Amino acid sequence: MGAIEQARVTVIGLGQMGGTLADAFLAAGHRVTVWNRSADKATPFVARGARAAESVAEAVRDGDLVLVVLPDYEVAQRILDPVAAELAGKTVVQLTSGTPEQARTAGNWAHRHGISYLDGAAMSGTTLVGRPEALFIFGGAAATFAAHRNVLRALGNPVHLGDDPGLAGLYDTALFGLIWGALSGFYHGTALARADGVDARSFAEVAAEHLSFIAYLLREHAGQIDDGSYPAEDGTLDVHAAAMDHLIDTSRQFGVETAVPELFATLIQRGRRAGLGSEGIASIVRPILSGAVEQRQGTPL
Repeated sequence: MGAIEQARVTVIGLGQMGGTLADAFLAAGHRVTVWNRSADKATPFVARGARAAESVAEAVRDGDLVLVVLPDYEVAQRILDPVAAELAGKTVVQLTSGTPEQARTAGNWAHRHGISYLDGAAMSGTTLVGRPEALFIFGGAAATFAAHRNVLRALGNPVHLGDDPGLAGLYDTALFGLIWGALSGFYHGTALARADGVDARSFAEVAAEHLSFIAYLLREHAGQIDDGSYPAEDGTLDVHAAAMDHLIDTSRQFGVETAVPELFATLIQRGRRAGLGSEGIASIVRPILSGAVEQRQGTPL
């Protein structure tokens, strides 16, 4: 195995996520400088091989790749504005949570000051950071991402979404919706199983095996949504309405709260009232969107 290509990385912000990222870069053999508003937070990282900067200006001078992991964009901008000159020619990777427009504004600010910019999001929490399955998504110039991809691999699996820095915030928010929906379904299913004497671990083993089918449906239904055509092979809204009634009735029989399936049942009924009862289940996206895509892009659903 060849020698590790050591990079000069600065991490600004040593909260739970920032600290985890700093440790991942250290573990990968990179030269890491850290800075935090509460200086004492840097002490354990120094013990593990990082260098603590006494000021933001010193921190950014010490790194070629500067990761910013702060509570919000306003805080980040207040910290970065005074050191714009020191950041010129370097790359800022913003991993602060916010909206797509905030990311685009930050990207424009960076461009005006000669700073390369990537906006990113950690999609696997802190537990998996440093492992290949930890997903990190990035928006920003493809050339900038390509230049730093190998260094970013220290964090996990870096995925480039496109040149628009706002894409990371968009995907971040949308994927949170996905995971919350999936976990809500899992929690409801687990409650139903436990109500009939099945332990959660046993249910989870089978549920995890079922995820490969769900992943198939995501890709299959995405094509249907983009094409605006909803075949009935995976069941129509009418068919799924009957299935949801069965799930709700069974849950009630076991004394299990029905808020989760009732939400989906409500969306199905909205679709049926819109005349979509004989369309495939993916057509449920139409009442969810309520015309937003047609108005913006002119594309039929």
